[in-house]
Amino acid sequence: MKNYNMRYYFPIGLLIFIFLDGSLSNVFAREFFTGGISIESLLVLLWLVMAIFYGEVDRLMLWAFVAGLIFDMYYTGILGIYMIIFPLVVYLNRQVCRFFTSSFLVVLLIYLIDLTLVSALAFLANSLIGLANISLADFFVADLGPTLAYNLAWFAILYIPIKNFFEKFS
Repeated sequence: MKNYNMRYYFPIGLLIFIFLDGSLSNVFAREFFTGGISIESLLVLLWLVMAIFYGEVDRLMLWAFVAGLIFDMYYTGILGIYMIIFPLVVYLNRQVCRFFTSSFLVVLLIYLIDLTLVSALAFLANSLIGLANISLADFFVADLGPTLAYNLAWFAILYIPIKNFFEKFS
């Protein structure tokens, strides 16, 4: 018998993580966006990656699209960037996760790759439309590095609770 709780819990969790991304960025704006450093909170990506490895979520590609649409509408103001990137990451992760066991280290490394991919694709898209005006080297040092450190710290903190949640309700 299939557990239908995830049908309701997953979208609620997705909205909570989208809200947390914006709220943490707002509350810590002085720390996240100082001088030459910019940190992007991508906890919604953590939620999606953990759903791939530990959850049984119906229509995850659709939810990734919806998360990208909301993320674009409220945080970037440009429709299309995350609306395409999040489903792409979900698709790629589904293809890759078949070859690996779900362990802390494997999920951590895949999340690291996903963060790099999402940040780099968003930077590339913003560069193409003229919104990013820094060099690639500056992007790696001032944006990608701090973003990876911040999001990987949250991964270490939230891994066990999110894993337990998905295992319990999937």
